[in-house]
Amino acid sequence: MRPHKIHKIDLSNDYPCPCRRRGCLKPILLTEALGCTRCQQIFVVKENGKVIEQLSSIYHKKSWRWTGYRWANVYPGWAQSYLSALLLVMMILPIIAIMLLPLMLRLSSAHSIVVWAIVLSLLTILLALMLWLASRH
Repeated sequence: MRPHKIHKIDLSNDYPCPCRRRGCLKPILLTEALGCTRCQQIFVVKENGKVIEQLSSIYHKKSWRWTGYRWANVYPGWAQSYLSALLLVMMILPIIAIMLLPLMLRLSSAHSIVVWAIVLSLLTILLALMLWLASRH
């Protein structure tokens, strides 16, 4: 991903909301803050006017920089790398299961094959649930 030129945030301009709720950030009078018209979030301008930070919680800080046409996340979230790793695991797990299936059939009894099939199914459902939770934002 190529770096974008960072623009200084002009408090007299309107910007799209970085929360992707189709809102518009409007300046809040007498402050260095912007408020969203749709999601009612408040964003404070930081770092010499080049970064906005969401005022929601001290535990979950989000910051963005304006590139001229969209907001870029200052701190890329772990969810993005977690999501790609989870997708990779979800793609590799069935391949491994298909490769191990003949070996399991040759070495196991009928009862243990059913147990392994149930374990594999539960693992796949768990991974799909984790993927769904990670993709929600």
